[in-house]
Amino acid sequence: MSHCQNPEAEALLDQPIAVLDKGFVRLVDYMGGDARIVQSARVSYGEGTRTVREDGALIHYLMRNDHTSPFEQVLLTFHCKTPIFVARQWVRHRTARLNEISGRYSVMRDEFYLPERDQIRRQSKSNKQARSDETLPFEEANRIVQNFEAEQKQVYANYQQMLDAGLARELARMNLPLSLYTEWYWNIDLNNLFHFLRLRLDDHAQYEIREFAAALARCAKAVAPLAYDAFEEHILHAVRFSRTECAALQNLLDGREPGLDERPARIFNQKLAQLKKIADANKEAAPVEDPIPVNPNS
Repeated sequence: MSHCQNPEAEALLDQPIAVLDKGFVRLVDYMGGDARIVQSARVSYGEGTRTVREDGALIHYLMRNDHTSPFEQVLLTFHCKTPIFVARQWVRHRTARLNEISGRYSVMRDEFYLPERDQIRRQSKSNKQARSDETLPFEEANRIVQNFEAEQKQVYANYQQMLDAGLARELARMNLPLSLYTEWYWNIDLNNLFHFLRLRLDDHAQYEIREFAAALARCAKAVAPLAYDAFEEHILHAVRFSRTECAALQNLLDGREPGLDERPARIFNQKLAQLKKIADANKEAAPVEDPIPVNPNS
């Protein structure tokens, strides 16, 4: 099979996608695409590629039935520039390979993240790890951002002063804050990238990492558009119900109360609201036909 190339992905190569105030995501390289996925699924069929419609249906079949190994055949390499606090959330996804800039070898740049004023918010009362939806008055938000900036400048000036005095870089860097920008090369297969995107595009993820996830998603869609469509259909814009919640759904269909306690009922109702939101947004979407089942391991 020849090397997979996608015009949309080729156009994105080495083009930085701006994220936040100073960050970016840049698609450095990729290997494979939709054709590689169907080829690996139809390994016993030779070339395997048929029509785009048939290939798309097969990819949907694989995604819907959790046949994930064909998606692992597609690899993407990114160059990313992100605040350290975002990088520490990002690196929790341990299924990728990365190489990060080292403050022991390099002098860290004077580049810090400053949030937009509309992102300066109070702590959420319902979510211990998130900000609320309520924005602060502009004057108060502006004062906070100015404080951030002043502290960043002072800390970096101290860092530079220690370097100028001959202190080792590995020591001088210790007090640099989480708002400092770092850079890395990040290589991941498409299946694990989809898992990353499922979590980091979610509304419950922190705003800053959601912005980076959106840029990564743009690249994934360019590399494997059929696979990304299947991911949106069956994973990203789908709702998962537990066994107990399925029983509650059946109760609703039978005209009865769901039969859930307070907290499970609250989570269940949130899922119902999400279900309605998805349904309203997809009223015009055409159904995807099932292909003839194919055993990916045949």
